[in-house]
Amino acid sequence: MATINKVILIGNVGKDPQVRYLDRGVAVTSFPLATTERGYTTQSGVQVPDRTEWHNIVMWRNLAEWADKYVRKGQQLYIEGKLQTRKSEKDGVMRYNTEIIVETVKILSRPPEKRDDAKPADDTEIQTAAEENADSAANDPLDILGIM
Repeated sequence: MATINKVILIGNVGKDPQVRYLDRGVAVTSFPLATTERGYTTQSGVQVPDRTEWHNIVMWRNLAEWADKYVRKGQQLYIEGKLQTRKSEKDGVMRYNTEIIVETVKILSRPPEKRDDAKPADDTEIQTAAEENADSAANDPLDILGIM
């Protein structure tokens, strides 16, 4: 039986992305994305406050470079991707980090302030990461690291 690992989010960028380069020039960036469930008042008059969830967003290769150039704190993004949990051990304590690995992204709002080297975000959309990186999948250094 087939399985599905699909995440769709619309949220606000919490911090400017900054691209890093790994071995062989592979670009990666990560940043937090906030989604907020609006508060409400129950029939009995109880106030339920807004609830904000923070998501760890990760973009690879061309998407990472694109995000570094066009994505800014405060912008609203539409993101499609998949959940991935990494585990690591530090000082004998196991830590788990769940991330959204982005496959498609679309800017839904303009940046709060313009950068000189950035173009307007009109309908800037990135194709799926799978299409962009199909040719590099065979010798992907990240497979060795167990990241992708």
